[in-house]
Amino acid sequence: MAEISPVELAQRYVALSNDHDLNKVFCLFDHMATYHSSQFGSFMGRESIEEMMGGFFSKFPDVCWTVDEYVQEPDRSVSFEFIMRATSADTGETVERRGIERIYFGQDELITHVEVGVTTG
Repeated sequence: MAEISPVELAQRYVALSNDHDLNKVFCLFDHMATYHSSQFGSFMGRESIEEMMGGFFSKFPDVCWTVDEYVQEPDRSVSFEFIMRATSADTGETVERRGIERIYFGQDELITHVEVGVTTG
């Protein structure tokens, strides 16, 4: 079986997130993965990440990310700038955030760490 490039893995992650297919998104994470967001804090382990993401998608049920370019780094990570657009389920307010995300992949093609830095919004 051919190895999938980290860029293709990152593109799959964003596409499944935009499709709101959380069960498939969760399968992309290693059980011991970590996640850090400048807005939401740090999460350790897939179960903790699943809980955080479930809450996020409930709060923003129409969330969608736009990414123009994915950059593969030498350490099997992929970085990209994004625009996130959503409507808050609580307030009806439209939200737009820009930021930078970096996803690290293990040799088994699973996500081992995600680092999200929101720059505006």
